[in-house]
Amino acid sequence: MITVLPRLFLGGAADVSEPRTLSESGITHVLTVDAEEPRLADSFKTKFVFALDESCTDLLSFLDECIQFISDALSLETNNVLVHCHAGVSRSAAVIIAFMMKTCKLTLKDAHVRLENIKTDIRVNDEFLHQLELFESMDCNIDISNPIYKQYRLQKVTQKYPELQNLPREYFAVDPTATTETQFNEVIYKCRKCRRSLFRNSSILNHISGSEPAAFVHKRMNPINIQTVGKEQNRCTSYFIEPVQWMEPALLGVMDGQLLCPKCSSKLGSFNWYGEQCSCGRWITPAFQIHKTRVDELKKIALPSMKLGNS
Repeated sequence: MITVLPRLFLGGAADVSEPRTLSESGITHVLTVDAEEPRLADSFKTKFVFALDESCTDLLSFLDECIQFISDALSLETNNVLVHCHAGVSRSAAVIIAFMMKTCKLTLKDAHVRLENIKTDIRVNDEFLHQLELFESMDCNIDISNPIYKQYRLQKVTQKYPELQNLPREYFAVDPTATTETQFNEVIYKCRKCRRSLFRNSSILNHISGSEPAAFVHKRMNPINIQTVGKEQNRCTSYFIEPVQWMEPALLGVMDGQLLCPKCSSKLGSFNWYGEQCSCGRWITPAFQIHKTRVDELKKIALPSMKLGNS
């Protein structure tokens, strides 16, 4: 167990095997990021995040709540926090780096170097480093509506549900026909043939334009450059979107196929959980592709109510 910041410690499973040692060290809160939750006395405030030190593990989705647990504990000067995994070199180190990035306003590179200078044996695995890159690109805030996070979660689907059966509904955007609620300046995309509403502009997962052959091999998602994405999307002949509820029957249990309008069955595009190439050259994984020539935009503008004065 080693001090990385005032009252914040990094350690391994051996450090929680003796609760008396924890108490003597002044530890009051324990955050476990491991495959097994330690048995600790009720006198300790604890949080357990199940996480394997493997590439399939989604640590990114839990970073905000881990950081909140640490921050809440450190808000009282009498508290001391231990963050640990099994060896104290990868999972727990990744959480500490994320905490330093968010609370100390550090870049990923600077936070990683600072922790490595304190604990020279840290070895954060490549997948967790990639997740920390995404965390940084989202300004160290997990926003479920962020296209970067949506794409990331979809990439994890085939690892978590390899048979693609019984996918949780949370992975599907709400069907526009299922609600009459309209946001200000919301854009609805309709089937050009039958006018059936298909998806909202909030479901579009924008991406940076590719560069011909290099795009074929680059299947890992890049953080989005908001300043350039609008111009580069003009090169794209399709919309790449998150899956919508009406797609569910076509997606479950198969890796690829056509996307047909749920009303008139006209072909809208295709899907492939392994990914497809956009016309701009970028490889998108997974890909739910709707051809722009098969849909029309309908922009709904909410007009403010007008009161008529007395004449």
